[in-house]
Amino acid sequence: MAGACSRAHAEVGQPLAPWTPGGLDIHHIATGRGNATLAILPDGASLLIDAGAMLSELDVTVAPRPSAERRAGEWIARYVQRHVKATGRDGLDSLLVTHLHPDHLGDVRASSPPSTRGPYRLSGVTDVADALRVGRLVDRGYPSYDDPAIGIEQADFFRNYRAFVESWVARGGRAERFVVGSATQLGTGVRNIAANGRVWTGQGEDARALFPPLASLPPGDRPTENMCSAGVRISSGPFSYFTGGDLTNEGADGELPWRDVLTAAARACGPVDVATADHHGLYDGLNPAVVRALRPQAWVVQAWHVSHPSPQQLDHMLNERFYPGRREVYATHLMRENLLVNRRLALKMRSHEGHVVVRVAPGGESFRVIVTDNGDESDRVRAVSDVFRSRSLRS
Repeated sequence: MAGACSRAHAEVGQPLAPWTPGGLDIHHIATGRGNATLAILPDGASLLIDAGAMLSELDVTVAPRPSAERRAGEWIARYVQRHVKATGRDGLDSLLVTHLHPDHLGDVRASSPPSTRGPYRLSGVTDVADALRVGRLVDRGYPSYDDPAIGIEQADFFRNYRAFVESWVARGGRAERFVVGSATQLGTGVRNIAANGRVWTGQGEDARALFPPLASLPPGDRPTENMCSAGVRISSGPFSYFTGGDLTNEGADGELPWRDVLTAAARACGPVDVATADHHGLYDGLNPAVVRALRPQAWVVQAWHVSHPSPQQLDHMLNERFYPGRREVYATHLMRENLLVNRRLALKMRSHEGHVVVRVAPGGESFRVIVTDNGDESDRVRAVSDVFRSRSLRS
């Protein structure tokens, strides 16, 4: 067991060894501009979850990684190219956009470069899709984006993304709406847990609705874009992983329980070995019910802003009163200001900077968490965890 996931595959100071057939690799790509997660499945299929590219000012966000020489989407595409090469496949099999916010799909300005392939600008997802072959684009709303209608229709980043999707389909690209409950849409071992206020029931591919009829709600109670995020569970044998974009548990302290999609999704998913701290570990991202439902051995915080993560959510991840046993917390970035605020808890984290790679041994019985350098494209290993034994195999 340990040999299949040994340090020989991840020596500190050396480049990360490539994916091997039968293994599952999950790369949390640290550009400092938003979320991007590459999963290489045991059969060699690849799935990119989001390609964020924020244009925020540096007083509140991390400086671009590896540098500002390229756009975040370009760095993501190059990272994907390096790591899918080991599969013998060309490009990406699937690209999932969890929801329609710029730190997950790409922000644009008037100065953003235009694509040569259609009437849209390059940033995040559009950079990736213009640089790589993508077999299938999946998002929460295609083709109409009005079920539910969230009110972002006039945002420049949304209009740019929609122009891209229309051009993509017109050029023969494959686009699909995320199907809650499906166990086949995104690849073997990937279960679609939640999106658009619908959550998998745990039975077959059935889903149930959480949101009431939106016309019955006052404007202030309507769901947000974050609440519509797509969440998935990725499994390999006894190993499992959960990520849910920016799903939140903002339920108005129990008065509007249907807005707490993250708790419902976590309970539908069940205990996992690794989970992301969704919505970047912000105040509305991880209540005790979510932590108790997921119970991971490793948390990954996809952070890029001075507020990521909040002290309360970091405490929830580390608090052994919520569930017993080993747990480690890794962040893709932790700004100095956040480290000062969170110092007592942040010192208990395993990493504050770098790509966070979950490497699962063939068969899924064990895994390690590997941190690699995001200051260049060497993929040099900075830290390696001890071997974790997958949860369902531990007594």
